[in-house]
Amino acid sequence: MSFFENLANTFVKEVVEPTVSFIDCQIQRPRDVSDQQQTLDNLQATHGSRFPGDDYRSPDRKNWMANISPEKLRLNKIVWPGTHDSATDGIGDPVFVRPLGECQTLSIFDQLSLGTRVLDIRVNENRKICHGILTSYDVDVVLNDVIRFLSETRSEIIVLEVRTEYGHKDPPEFESYLGNKLGQFLVHQDDNLFDKLVSEILPRRVICIWKPRESLRPGRGGPLWNSDYLRDNWTNTDLPWTKFQGNMNHLKAKPPISSRSFFYRVENTLTPQTDNVVVWVRPVTDRIRGYARLFISRCISEGCIDKFQIFSTDFIDEDFVDACVALTRARIEGRV
Repeated sequence: MSFFENLANTFVKEVVEPTVSFIDCQIQRPRDVSDQQQTLDNLQATHGSRFPGDDYRSPDRKNWMANISPEKLRLNKIVWPGTHDSATDGIGDPVFVRPLGECQTLSIFDQLSLGTRVLDIRVNENRKICHGILTSYDVDVVLNDVIRFLSETRSEIIVLEVRTEYGHKDPPEFESYLGNKLGQFLVHQDDNLFDKLVSEILPRRVICIWKPRESLRPGRGGPLWNSDYLRDNWTNTDLPWTKFQGNMNHLKAKPPISSRSFFYRVENTLTPQTDNVVVWVRPVTDRIRGYARLFISRCISEGCIDKFQIFSTDFIDEDFVDACVALTRARIEGRV
């Protein structure tokens, strides 16, 4: 084979074939997305997204736990509305970069006032909020918002997950920092907590889970909780039915809430993929956001609602919170 033939073959294998494969993928991906959304639409049309008490709308989302009553609300009966990448409001350059990393548009205080009760906070070695390589404000901004919210309410309990973002080092002495900042509010690590009433936990109101990458994990019985107490199964996809069914299958494999001593999170989110030209968060995650109530309905129909606990989303809104609160009320009333 001549030099030019070798060169041509190399060009075809390393340039032409990958280019054709990429173009084929870009043509096929919208079809896959459309087909999978049609699957969800058909499921919703056939089976509906109603569940007992689903028409409830909270009159005061900022105090929804207090409205249910701390004397009636047991921790393992709560359906916790959460946000994914909670502190990404305003991250990065607003024109070119922000759409790639912003998963929430509300501040932490506004999310909590809206009804969010589980926060997903990512930090780097400088105690800055980050999402991948994008950085934002200091974590003090988050904690000050949490403290402000706690000062304006009396019976709302928050699950605050703080983790070192992938690709970053742990911030120095961060466990001590969290303990000093939130000390008076912290609910200490306790395997028996999950069966307690909110009224038995008060006035402590923050379950803070610290997930370092390299540092020692928080010890048992201390003021901070470790990664064993908040688990999830991340399905890394931008396809809505793939994520929906993956969430369902993972949930079914878990023990019921009544027999476990950890929180389990289902994330109603999608992730932009590097092999696709649609890489902005909003249009990708919007493919599944509208099916939150359908997921709850299917959990009831498929017999795994007793395993359902934390439900998280990008760009949280009132309807998502109301769905979680309505299901919590239905549990308290014995309707599910």
